[in-house]
Amino acid sequence: MTQTQPPQETSAPQENSPPPPQTSPESPASPGPSMGRLVGVDLARALAVFGMYVVHIGPPLSATTGVASWIRYMSDGHSSVLFATLAGFSLMLLAGRREPKTGQAGRQARARIAIRAVILLALGTVMAMEYGGVIILGFYGVYFLLALPLVRLGARSLAIIAAAFALVTPQLAFVLTSLLTPSVQQSINTYDPLRHLSEVGVLDLVLTGFYPALTWMSFVIAGMALGRLDLSCGTIQKRLAALGATLTAAAYGMSLLLAGKGALRSLAEDGPSSGGSGSMPADAGSFPDMSASFLLKAGPHSGTTFDIIGSVGIAILVIVGAAVAMDRLPRLRRLAKPVIAVGTMSLTAYVGHFLAQTALTTPAGTGTQQSWLPLIMYILAAILFAAIWSRFFRRGPLEYLLNAATKPVKHIR
Repeated sequence: MTQTQPPQETSAPQENSPPPPQTSPESPASPGPSMGRLVGVDLARALAVFGMYVVHIGPPLSATTGVASWIRYMSDGHSSVLFATLAGFSLMLLAGRREPKTGQAGRQARARIAIRAVILLALGTVMAMEYGGVIILGFYGVYFLLALPLVRLGARSLAIIAAAFALVTPQLAFVLTSLLTPSVQQSINTYDPLRHLSEVGVLDLVLTGFYPALTWMSFVIAGMALGRLDLSCGTIQKRLAALGATLTAAAYGMSLLLAGKGALRSLAEDGPSSGGSGSMPADAGSFPDMSASFLLKAGPHSGTTFDIIGSVGIAILVIVGAAVAMDRLPRLRRLAKPVIAVGTMSLTAYVGHFLAQTALTTPAGTGTQQSWLPLIMYILAAILFAAIWSRFFRRGPLEYLLNAATKPVKHIR
C-alpha cells in the first residue's frame, strides 16, 4: 500500500497530513488569509484524502487502463506528497501566518507543534502495529519536530532551504543507504524501542521507510514557504502557477531525457509487492536497486531529486488551483462545501478509512480489486460524514482531541 498522509487544521482548525492534523492559531499574530485561501487549502487536502483512498482501496495500477490508469498513477505518491506539503502550510497557520509569532505567543506556538508531533508519532506507532509501515502519521511527527527550528523563517529563506534539500538529500540518502548493510541495520534496530513495537523504527522514520524524513522534509519546507505567502493575491497566484508548471515540466522532462522510458515508473511497479495495492513495503528502502542510475528516475516514491521537484510542482499547482477556484467561483465553493468539509477533518478521514477497512473486511476471495465501487463508497461515506459532522461541530472528532491536547500550552509564559 502507499499513500497516506493526513493530518492538519485549516479554516476550521483541526495536522496529516496524512498526514495528519490541521492547524489554526489560537491567537492572531498577523493579518489573516482570505477565506478563499483557507477553503482552497481544505479543498486541496480533501483531494489528497481521496487520492489516498484511490491508492489504498482502488484497483492496482496494473489493473487499470485509460483515464482510470491516469487517476491511479497520479494518486500514487502524489497524494501523499500533497499531504506533506499541506502539513508544512498548516505549520505556518500555527506559527504565524504572514509573520511568525514571537515572544510568549511564539513559545506557545512551538510548544503546540511539539505536542502535536509527539501525539502523531505515538498514534502512528500504534497504527503501524496493526497496519504496518504504510502509516504516515509517525513520519509526520518527525517532520514537525524537524521543522521547529524553521518556523520563524520567511518565504524566501524557506524556499531556498527546500530547494537545497531537494538537490542534496536524495544523493545523501543514496550514499547512506548503500552503506547500511543488513548487519548494521539489525544492530540499530536492536536498540530501537519503536522498532520493537512496530515495523517502523527510528531508522525507517529518518532514512529507509516509505516516507523518510531526510528526503520528505523538502515537501514540508516547501509547504511552509507557501504558508508565508498571500495566496489570495493574483500576482502571487500567477507566479506560483508558473513555478509549479515549470518545476513539473523540467523535472519529469529531464528525467525522461536522461533515464529513458522507465523514468516515470512507479515503485509500485518496480518494487516488491505488498499485496492488494501493488505498493512497496515501508522497509524496502528509498533506493531498492542500489544503482546510481536510479537517481535519474522520477517515479512516485522514488525519492530522487527529479521526483521531489516534479512532485512539489504538482502540489503547488493543486494548492494554487484550489485557492483560485474557491476565491473566484463562489457558486463552486457552495457546491463543493461537503467535499471541503472532508479537508477540514483529514486526520479523522485518514484514520477512519483504516478502521472502516478493518471493520468491513470481507473473507478472502469474495472481493475484487478490479472494481472501483468500494472506492466510490468510501469517498461518498467520507463526504457524508464530514458534511453532517461539520454542521454541528467546528472540528472533526480526532482534530478536536488533538486540539484539546495542546490546551496546556496556554500556561507557558
